[in-house]
Amino acid sequence: MQTQLAPEFSGTPDGDAAEAILRRCVHCGFCTATCPTYQLLGDELDGPRGRIYLIKQVLEGAAPTRKTQQHLDRCLTCRNCETTCPSGVQYGQLIEVGRRIVDAKVDRPASERRVRWLLREGMTSSAFAPALRLGQALRPLLPAALKAKVPEKPAASQDQVHRWPAREHPRKVLLLLGCVQPALAPNINSATARVLDACGIQTLVADGAGCCGAVRAHLGDHERARADMRRNIDAWWPLVEGLGGSTPVEAIVVNASGCGLMVKEYGHVLADDPDYADKARRVSEVAKDLSELLPSLVPALRPKVASALQRPQAWKTVGFHPPCTLQHGQKVRGVVETALSELGMELRMPNRDAHLCCGSAGTYSVLQPELAFQLRDRKLESFSRDGLQVIASANIGCIQHLQSGSALPVRHWVEVVDRLLTPESHSI
Repeated sequence: MQTQLAPEFSGTPDGDAAEAILRRCVHCGFCTATCPTYQLLGDELDGPRGRIYLIKQVLEGAAPTRKTQQHLDRCLTCRNCETTCPSGVQYGQLIEVGRRIVDAKVDRPASERRVRWLLREGMTSSAFAPALRLGQALRPLLPAALKAKVPEKPAASQDQVHRWPAREHPRKVLLLLGCVQPALAPNINSATARVLDACGIQTLVADGAGCCGAVRAHLGDHERARADMRRNIDAWWPLVEGLGGSTPVEAIVVNASGCGLMVKEYGHVLADDPDYADKARRVSEVAKDLSELLPSLVPALRPKVASALQRPQAWKTVGFHPPCTLQHGQKVRGVVETALSELGMELRMPNRDAHLCCGSAGTYSVLQPELAFQLRDRKLESFSRDGLQVIASANIGCIQHLQSGSALPVRHWVEVVDRLLTPESHSI
């Protein structure tokens, strides 16, 4: 796709990056067929090809409008179009550039600015956990729309939810705890540590690390997102490099696929930072989604879970929703599905459109609730319910979003495995 950049964008980092991506697009339309918002709305401008044209027009000097902004906002950034594209168009990077440019030129309504500010500040704040606890206490009184965003308190005791292995092992990994996950679903992190411990791997946490930067980046606060990334790199660096005589960790493990995708892109985002470019690239190289360790864990786990699968309360029939950030963003496909089957579970995939987004997409389900809930309900309906005991996923956003519409429990796959290793966790 030929592009003639307007003078204000010519020679700029955003302009050059966007032009290189646009030139790969042959406007074939394969992406449109696999776009969730196009399937729901049937509008060319609510599909990848239409949004690419909108961004191209702005880069060539056309004045963006509120309508332009809304079409870009309705993109889930699921990157299904990247998986489909035969030309390798990096749409995820292009939509971020487009949103950044359009947001600088088009004022949002005050109500939208307030909601986006609350999400940026609230989700990354230390006040998030007490605010969530208050919401859980008042949950029966909340309006339905807000109630769907506040999960019930875990049924299990806090001792089990927060039980962290005490053993040391020669093999060590770093774990990113995340910003909202420790409050929303604390058992995911401790279950990760317990499953890795059962396989002879010790899980370490760097106290100075926090939000991966994705929340702020996707809500347009790019400089503070970069600050989040630098803070994490500083916290992780001694353990990544083995400074002070310690052995370097094998990997930075991330059990939320959305966060994992962001960490894997640190090298790209900070490529122009002379103080952090090399460190960011190194951190991205050693970052792994938890599922990427799973094939090597199966031999150690299989004999440990074999007898547990015979228990009446065991989750044997598991539906799996692969998050977009895992299958399309990180290009990790089929790993969890294969491993759970090898461990003796009966795995159920959606009977249609397993590649499509569930509608969570980070803060999308708050900012675009109507579309998000339509996609959620389609995803849940795509599972055969005959004998299904639990739905598993690999991203906190997907888990919470799907649970808001499901009578079945929705859990991280590592919790499903941990439940087999830990009999007392059956109430979780």
